[in-house]
Amino acid sequence: MKRGGYGGGMPGNMNNLMKQAQRMQKQMEEQQKEFEEKLFTATAGGGAVQVVISGKKEVQSITLAPDVVDPDDIEMLQDLIVAATNEALRMMEAENTANMNKLAGGLGNMGIGGLM
Repeated sequence: MKRGGYGGGMPGNMNNLMKQAQRMQKQMEEQQKEFEEKLFTATAGGGAVQVVISGKKEVQSITLAPDVVDPDDIEMLQDLIVAATNEALRMMEAENTANMNKLAGGLGNMGIGGLM
């Protein structure tokens, strides 16, 4: 006589679920490494200021057009650097969010979407 409502197929399904979870974790780790190495470039002032950041949120470079360097208007240059840096960070965050949403969509394929 069997006890409980679990058929003989449950251990196999659980094993498949664990394998899928392990594959997803590996994909996430690989994607994170690739993302951290990616560079995001943004400009401000019509290209007068260019900022490049990495997926690790580290500023890699700042390029200034010579004509934007005006000793009598330092505030404008500072504002342009801030604007370009913030835009590069927004670009990086948007791509990171899109990548995470794509991976999270895979959870539904594992048959546990209703649990999240």
